[in-house]
Amino acid sequence: MSLTRTHARRGVAAVVTVLMAAVLGGTGAGASNAEAAAQQTRQIASSVLGTDYKITLTAQRSAEDEYAASLLLQVYTRAGGAWKESDRVTVGDVDGWFWYPLTGTGAVCQFSTAGTEPAPLTVSLLLTPSLGCSQPTDFVVKQGRVYAA
Repeated sequence: MSLTRTHARRGVAAVVTVLMAAVLGGTGAGASNAEAAAQQTRQIASSVLGTDYKITLTAQRSAEDEYAASLLLQVYTRAGGAWKESDRVTVGDVDGWFWYPLTGTGAVCQFSTAGTEPAPLTVSLLLTPSLGCSQPTDFVVKQGRVYAA
């Protein structure tokens, strides 16, 4: 076997190895990006009602669709000097919101609360810049639990 032929085979083997690594690495990176997107959350609004309740709206990016998101409404009550989650509901459909408008500037059209018992709560968020805001959704928080109004 000639020296030139040996170098050519090694060169081809090296190219194939690099290509396989790139393909496998790209596949792994895609999976990592999908996992990172699935775990991505962003708090978009919060309100503290005296010492009784803390209410947050959190966008949670979809695991299946990088452009979709769910919206979580969480209620916290004071326990032992710290806030502890007492209830959580999904506002609208699971993955029913668009991630970028929901987490961008001007996402919150209306988020109103009141420190009474029961505590009224109204939420309206940007659907898209062209569609505008969602219809307001009303809730009440009673004894740390969320109920549709």
